[in-house]
Amino acid sequence: MHIMEGFLPPEWCLFWFIVSAPFIVYGMYQMRILIRENRETLPLLAVAGAFVFVLSSLKLPSVTGSCSHPTGTGLGAILFGPFITSVLGLIVLLYQAIFLAHGGLTTLGANVFSMGIAGPIVGWAIYKSCTKADLNTYVTVFLAAALADLFTYVVTSVQLALAFPAESGGFVTSFIAFATVFAVTQVPLAIIEGVVIALVFKYIIAVRGEILTKLDVLSASAVARLRGAMA
Repeated sequence: MHIMEGFLPPEWCLFWFIVSAPFIVYGMYQMRILIRENRETLPLLAVAGAFVFVLSSLKLPSVTGSCSHPTGTGLGAILFGPFITSVLGLIVLLYQAIFLAHGGLTTLGANVFSMGIAGPIVGWAIYKSCTKADLNTYVTVFLAAALADLFTYVVTSVQLALAFPAESGGFVTSFIAFATVFAVTQVPLAIIEGVVIALVFKYIIAVRGEILTKLDVLSASAVARLRGAMA
């Protein structure tokens, strides 16, 4: 979904920078508190960032001027919430734009909003809702990760359709065209990403389950129950 350098008109580049800025600022504030009060979570925070970087670097070309790839942001959203994940997304996208020519600096605001903000908000909301409804933990993680991935591409389609409305049919026609192109590759990628993150989450429960309780991701009883099921 990385929109490439120079693809968006300047006014839309500026718009997405302005929209993304408050999320990043609040995310930095939350991250500062997290690091100060729970330094033992730093390795897991680094893993979540590295996970986003690796998965979102696996790009598949798209005829829209963008590209398709897993995002990896669902894991960060579940563990640390959407605002801290937006900071991780900014770091990853900035590095990729400068050193890998993946995305761009002028389109950084738009890419941060779709991958680092909108997707994680959906993933976090789904995780919280399904946990409250007492849905199976691994199914919950799968849904949160897969739908965070898919929603990222929905937002990218909206961004492209807003910038390039069709001459006939305007925004709606353009959105359907962009979303259709993305859906071909993104639906199976999102399913795979959901499965991978559910397996990673299971591993975290096995080796560092207590830190999930500290982050208020799972209760101590839930961690004990899930570990018991692994035995």
